[in-house]
Amino acid sequence: MQRFSCPHCGTRAYFHNLTCLCGAEISFDPVAMQMSTVNPHCANRRSIDCNWSAPASGKLCRSCAMSQVVPVLHVGDNQSLLAGAERAKRWVLVNLAQWRWFSDEDVGRRPRFLMLSEVTGGRAQQIIMGHDAGEITINVTEADALIRLKRQRDLGEQYRSMVGHFRHELAHFLFDRLSAAPEFQPAFREIFGDERQDYAEALRRHYAEPQDPGEDYITPYATAHPHEDWAETVAHLLHLTDFTDSFVSAGLSMEGVPPDFMPYAETDTARLLAIAAEVAIAVNDINRALDNRDLYPFVLTLPVGRKIAFAHTWLRDHLMRNI
Repeated sequence: MQRFSCPHCGTRAYFHNLTCLCGAEISFDPVAMQMSTVNPHCANRRSIDCNWSAPASGKLCRSCAMSQVVPVLHVGDNQSLLAGAERAKRWVLVNLAQWRWFSDEDVGRRPRFLMLSEVTGGRAQQIIMGHDAGEITINVTEADALIRLKRQRDLGEQYRSMVGHFRHELAHFLFDRLSAAPEFQPAFREIFGDERQDYAEALRRHYAEPQDPGEDYITPYATAHPHEDWAETVAHLLHLTDFTDSFVSAGLSMEGVPPDFMPYAETDTARLLAIAAEVAIAVNDINRALDNRDLYPFVLTLPVGRKIAFAHTWLRDHLMRNI
């Protein structure tokens, strides 16, 4: 994520800031990709601290407008849970906007989000995150860090976050968009396998007999089905690109990381991954000095690198292919 500044005083402004230290009210303009002090605010600014600009006063910003269903805010912690989930969504939408997804230039379909909560005021209900025909279901309950950590441990996952959920589920949506190109699916199947195999049966088999990712998959869940392999691959491409972008944007430097490096503009996937690996190793060492978890506890094998390169090329070039 790039750094931002207050247009009024020039002080650094963080991506989620509502006000600057100088007292000016600020909002993030998703079109100009910078902070503004003059744009209309999102209608959700007061209720869930959305700091994005809206097209007009009293209207929703382009991120909140994608949420077709939201939980009842006065029940339990739903207001703070939705605020946390929407905050993660805005972050990921800006990630994808670096490759012009959902930008003004992109005339393709937008996702519709069902932001659901297990907290209903009555009997708790199970929410299964997923994507179906352009609709993405997100369990906002996992915006609670303790609940998310428990599920991470129960499922034996190395990494689980709201940002990760949005990256994963949006990857499924992007697959559908990319499939409009006649050459996409044949090329996809050569690398990921045939996604037409029975999905429900594949997941049943995965949960009954989990597979080790070995050299070919980035995570155990990626072994379940080609659709999940794609979604995990895209999520990790975004993880790697964005933490490297944050490193460079912070003005940090180290051997192996060019000071003028622009991760989202990089077209050479191998170079992007090599530099991201250098950053991850360095930050992992820093975290270990504090007895904290590694920033990126995954190994990028050659087969995984080829999958990431495929995803990188298609996601970066989608406008050129008119999809």
